[in-house]
Amino acid sequence: MYDRLLQILDSVGATRVLLVGDFMLDYYIYGNTDRISPEAPVVVMNVTDRQQQPGGAGSVVVDLAALGAQVACVGVVGRDTPGDQLRAGLAALDGVAVDGLLPVDDRPTTIKQRIIGLAQHRHRQQLMRIDEESTQPLCPADQQALARALDARLGWCDVVCLEDYNKGVLRGEFCRRVIQAARAAGKYVLVDPAAIHDYSRYAGAWLIKPNRRELALATDTEVNSLGEQAWHAAARLLADRWDIEKIVVTIDRQGAYLYERRPAGGPRESGELIPTRPRTVYDVTGAGDMVLAMLGLLVGGRYPDGRTPALADWVRLANFAGGLEVERFGSVGISRQEILAELARERRGQAGKLRTREQILQDVLWHRRQNHRLVFTNGCFDLLHPGHVRLLSFAKSQGDVLIVALNSDRSVQALKGPTRPILKQDERAALVGALEAVDYVTIFDELEPGEIIRLITPDVLVKGSDWTGQVVGQDWVEQHGGRVVLMPLCEGFSTTNLIAQVLQQHAPPTLRAEGTP
Repeated sequence: MYDRLLQILDSVGATRVLLVGDFMLDYYIYGNTDRISPEAPVVVMNVTDRQQQPGGAGSVVVDLAALGAQVACVGVVGRDTPGDQLRAGLAALDGVAVDGLLPVDDRPTTIKQRIIGLAQHRHRQQLMRIDEESTQPLCPADQQALARALDARLGWCDVVCLEDYNKGVLRGEFCRRVIQAARAAGKYVLVDPAAIHDYSRYAGAWLIKPNRRELALATDTEVNSLGEQAWHAAARLLADRWDIEKIVVTIDRQGAYLYERRPAGGPRESGELIPTRPRTVYDVTGAGDMVLAMLGLLVGGRYPDGRTPALADWVRLANFAGGLEVERFGSVGISRQEILAELARERRGQAGKLRTREQILQDVLWHRRQNHRLVFTNGCFDLLHPGHVRLLSFAKSQGDVLIVALNSDRSVQALKGPTRPILKQDERAALVGALEAVDYVTIFDELEPGEIIRLITPDVLVKGSDWTGQVVGQDWVEQHGGRVVLMPLCEGFSTTNLIAQVLQQHAPPTLRAEGTP
């Protein structure tokens, strides 16, 4: 599965997203909270830092920009200093256009100010949130101005995303107009809905992404009673009532439930629980925004092979990205490269680090596309000892990805004699692969690693400084712009010495007296 997800995310182009919704500015005030006020039983906070960042639909923009998408924003801000700050912050992001984010006179910019205490100067804890906002519907003139901004950008975009916090922009008739215009232009519409009962404003959307609580509110279902059958029934109700094709219900650590209405000629509908790996939740802020951003990137994306991936895989990737978001404090854009790297780690954890020659070449090609520096070292690694561990840790420090080529049992025997290796090649590979510094292990049967070095063409070739003469593969690596690094040896550690010590210390007394090594 991870191979498939890596290929999808790696191959999708720079999607052009038209994002319509409630744009906000988030303020964060940080301070140490280590005493109680003498005036009242309240915590005293000594301010140490102030930060601001886009919030609401602006948070989705930050995520999309980090993923490499191009974004056109459509919404309103107040004609005030926070509105100027929000527009400037978004415009500073690569590929983001804010000319459709219109200043208006009859409402302020929505602001959420969070007071963050630092317990023992380290752990962040939100103490209070202060909101400044207007939730009234836009006046007709502002709606008409937004409609013109929308119409001007529909031909440009690949997909339309709606981020609704029920602050007035996507109320009633205007929201329906956005969806109808997008459908008429042949664009998919993805909606992150508000926590409201009436979903009539979202009628005709291609995909809607409620969370567990929002689904319960929209369908009058008890939250605590929701299970797979109930999610399916509630999603079907929304789909049939409001003509929505796809519904993705995000259900916290359980993952997501995907409901799809099928076209005529096949099964009427399908439902699938898409689990995710439970993660340590530090802050849920922005997780839903990240899910919408990833779905927008993938649904509107162009794929080089011309084949559209399955929606279930898009949801898996969105779940994965949202899971990374909850491990961080605040709403933080996570780059495509970070997500790809985490997917690669998950794949290694699932499939193990041992690769055949064909598999390692596929991995090398993928890492090349990510501009990762590849480090290579090789050896027998029979009876793993501290010298080996230090060598491998040193090698990993020279780049991003460490590939260890392990001599096969046959080649070790040819090099070291008939009594070696002590451990079989699979056992040695398991020990080397268990080290955190090592990313991949591959086994080669030749006496020297020249052939596999030429196949991999690492950026850095690492050997111990006891190597005499030119390092095998050095010419090839240097001809291709790489370098060779020799690591100082750890005195006193070698497999041969360890074997001799074991035999000396544990041989029968009669043999020791005769001087048997």
